[in-house]
Amino acid sequence: MWTTNYEQTTTATPSAVWAALEKLHSGTPLGPSSDAFELHGPFAVGTTLTITPQGQEPMQSTIVALVPNTTYADRTVFGDLELTFRHDLAPTPDGGTTVTHTLVIDGPGSEDIGPELGPQISSDFPVAMAELLSAAERAAE
Repeated sequence: MWTTNYEQTTTATPSAVWAALEKLHSGTPLGPSSDAFELHGPFAVGTTLTITPQGQEPMQSTIVALVPNTTYADRTVFGDLELTFRHDLAPTPDGGTTVTHTLVIDGPGSEDIGPELGPQISSDFPVAMAELLSAAERAAE
């Protein structure tokens, strides 16, 4: 298994961040760099979605964890590998939210391919996080 995290804190509440996260995964872009998402059912564990990263081919993913205002994760099968993308929201003492975006690559050879593939996949985490938190902060105004 190989993993990486990107973390950022916002003044937006967990519910505002969650609303932006749900909006994005339901198909509404949050900014010019947003990947395209098409939900094939309710926003719930077990529902599949098509994700089209900018400039890439679409891929299928399945929601594997969903706890409103706390956790969202989806999993994409890529050959023999499973790529799990997770957002964890933690309230801060001042009413804001710390968001941790995690990528886990698991499966045969993940320890070898992860250090090469993982940084390529997660290189857009800072931009994606900025768009997510900006949308949450705008909605909270």
